[in-house]
Amino acid sequence: MSAAHLQKTIQLLIIEDNPGDVHLLEEAFRELRADVNIHVAKDGAEGLDIVLQPLPPKTHWHPDLILLDLNLPKVSGHDVLIRIKSNPKTCRIPIIVLTSSRAEADVRRAYESHANAYLKKPSTLDGLMATAQDIKNFWMETATLPS
Repeated sequence: MSAAHLQKTIQLLIIEDNPGDVHLLEEAFRELRADVNIHVAKDGAEGLDIVLQPLPPKTHWHPDLILLDLNLPKVSGHDVLIRIKSNPKTCRIPIIVLTSSRAEADVRRAYESHANAYLKKPSTLDGLMATAQDIKNFWMETATLPS
């Protein structure tokens, strides 16, 4: 049996307030045939609710990987990152910051808050496809995610 058959479907949580970016990411992962179930939170508060609230008995998913924008309504991406990474029950979930911010202060702050990666959101469709391919190749096929 190949390694591909042993992998489980990745539960990907995208915390992003821009529906266009969400749609493009969903399309990119679909086109790349990523073995992923995509869940979306449209703001920081909703993202925290999904990650930090106890799961109802019939819900059988938790995020294996999070894509997090920094510029979010209600609760900022920085605060979402800090709250998830400071909670012993959720601190192991890899969080990839995917944001349009190119500010060095945001990069530094994200890594100080234990982001697993900081990616600048591409401005073109081809760039986004390349970024999705990189995420798929490393985080969904090469890296071993915690269970």
